[in-house]
Amino acid sequence: SHLTSHERIHTGEKPYHCEICGKAFTENCHLTNHKRVHTGERPYRCRVCGKSFSQTSYLNEHNKRLHSGEKHIRTQEKPHHCDFCGKSFSEASYLMSHKRIHTGEKPYHCNICGKAFSERSHLINHKRIHTGEKPYHCDVCDKSFSQRGHLNIHKRTHTGEKPYSCDTC
Repeated sequence: SHLTSHERIHTGEKPYHCEICGKAFTENCHLTNHKRVHTGERPYRCRVCGKSFSQTSYLNEHNKRLHSGEKHIRTQEKPHHCDFCGKSFSEASYLMSHKRIHTGEKPYHCNICGKAFSERSHLINHKRIHTGEKPYHCDVCDKSFSQRGHLNIHKRTHTGEKPYSCDTC
């Protein structure tokens, strides 16, 4: 309850502990937010530029700093151009990431098996193979998955959704 949470301010009680690093929190939602430090999960996506964040407060700050006053994605300036294909980007970092498609550069390396990746997020997903970490949980049956996409596919077993159809059948 709100009262119990409030009372913890005075008692200093922190009953929610991170099983990875041991850090303790007064509220479960704070622990949930903290766990994203370890998982790399960024569930809050900017509707303007697509950048993802681990917490809503980070997304809100991003929007205030970069997109205040912008009306639509279409009106956003994209001054950074790819020399290879001409595609344009609003941020230099997005262009750098995109260029790796053309150059094949893979600067992110797994310290366990040495496999290389072009995107940091791909390395974070890959590392879960080694750790066995499954941060994406089905709210219907409690199954867990290492990647969000696998959870989304699994959820269809509950909804009956079949987004693909066979031309032969």
